[in-house]
Amino acid sequence: MNILMGSGVPKRREGGVASIIYNVGRELEKLGHHVTYVFLDDLVAPGSVSSRFSEAIFSFRLARYIAENRARFSVVNLHAPSGFVYGIRRRWQRNSDYPPYVMTLHGLEERRVQAMSREAKKGRAWNFGTKNRLWHRLYHFPRFRWSIRTADAAHVFSRDVWTLLHLKYNLDIARVAYIPNGVERRFFVPRTYEARGQLRLLYAGTWLDQRGIFYLRDALRKVMPRIPALTMTFAGPGVPGEVILRFFGDELASRILVRPSVSAERMQELYAEHDIFVFPSIVEGLPNVLLEAMASGMPVITTETCGMPDIFENDFNGLLIPPADAEALEEAIWRLVNCEDLRRKLGTAARETMERFTWERTAKMVESLCKRTLIAEGRTVE
Repeated sequence: MNILMGSGVPKRREGGVASIIYNVGRELEKLGHHVTYVFLDDLVAPGSVSSRFSEAIFSFRLARYIAENRARFSVVNLHAPSGFVYGIRRRWQRNSDYPPYVMTLHGLEERRVQAMSREAKKGRAWNFGTKNRLWHRLYHFPRFRWSIRTADAAHVFSRDVWTLLHLKYNLDIARVAYIPNGVERRFFVPRTYEARGQLRLLYAGTWLDQRGIFYLRDALRKVMPRIPALTMTFAGPGVPGEVILRFFGDELASRILVRPSVSAERMQELYAEHDIFVFPSIVEGLPNVLLEAMASGMPVITTETCGMPDIFENDFNGLLIPPADAEALEEAIWRLVNCEDLRRKLGTAARETMERFTWERTAKMVESLCKRTLIAEGRTVE
């Protein structure tokens, strides 16, 4: 097959969607397929348009690019909401020879709206006031909705999204596949679980209100005074370090470390340098940093929401806590900090769990979905 994989994100490999696309694409190429990658900066020059509308402009240009090159591609795999324009165009011109559209969906906007509306009422959401909610309803949500409704098939990262696509959007069960991401072998690094003078907590990812940072602050205010050697590192937050230090205040600032950026090639070293991974997100898809931390043998604390329960079993390969619960987060940190055996038990089970989550397995499942879609559309499978 000749597969186009596209998303309205920068093409850098450091993380997120681009990393997923490159990893899946590499394995598809090993299976004998040809992959073309299209990212935001391929069609929208940096700084050439308003950042507020860059993703929508990318979607229009991507649809035109596919239409102009449709003879080159067997199928297109577009990460939502990038495919909404192409999906609509293909539906309007149903008798055309446009290649089938397989959507990849990381999470449901409905869940984000529900969760962050609750947080806004508590004063714990920076970007979900009335103006933001209106903008979301008129701009963001329609792009996702039409990406879903016009897709010929869908690939999702969590079971709850898989279920909602059937129940709410009425997508054919044969055309929706739950396909978790993989982990590269380089993350399976040796680990010891003894306290090395101090214990180091780690959070890796963008600094967002939806990531449970208010509850993390509450928990650390209770835990850190009781454990003088405990530190917390924030890696790749996407904001200046002083923003994070100011958020935690003077009482915690000396115990907070910020690594503004970590290259993709150095992430395994980051995990190896820390003891416990803390990711108390309120709403997510299934972040790759969780899978990578598990592969490195780190004991993980995360929330029982979205895609996390698909991978984690509480007290077996991680600690699952309720979202937006500072007391539960405090207790989980306290348990791991004070019990070397528990760190070893959870970290070892996490690593063993990740042994079967390979990018090769992910690519084979994506390949199968693409082939099923082509057959359903009456196309030739190469």
